[in-house]
Amino acid sequence: GRTDRPMSMQLEIRPESGFLKVAATGTSSLDEAKRTFVEMLEAVALHETAKALFDGRQLLGEPKVLERFYYGEFAAQTVRDYSVRGVSLATQFAYVLKEPVLDPKRFGENVAVNRGMNTKVFDNPEDALQWLEPGPT
Repeated sequence: GRTDRPMSMQLEIRPESGFLKVAATGTSSLDEAKRTFVEMLEAVALHETAKALFDGRQLLGEPKVLERFYYGEFAAQTVRDYSVRGVSLATQFAYVLKEPVLDPKRFGENVAVNRGMNTKVFDNPEDALQWLEPGPT
């Protein structure tokens, strides 16, 4: 029945200095991940930022390999679709995740990167911020 449907994902989006901070809560599923990715892209276009930090450490769920593939493919394609809205393929998307949402093999990341998306997955925000802010520390 419909009662056992997982909770949806919620995003809290806040512009920080130089990047967009996106904190996600709830249960990750492929549909929800796609929906919230579009929501994040809308915000990137709106704030005309070139960097986004997606903090999904609070997310529940255990994505299957195929779901990771579809998400990576969808994300890269959607970034391309949004180029008319000022979102560029150079836009940096840093993901901070914990296992099992985080894939130690970084399969989804590889799928997206192979399709031209500028994204990297981290297990802590410090490394993610360092990647977003290259230059002298």
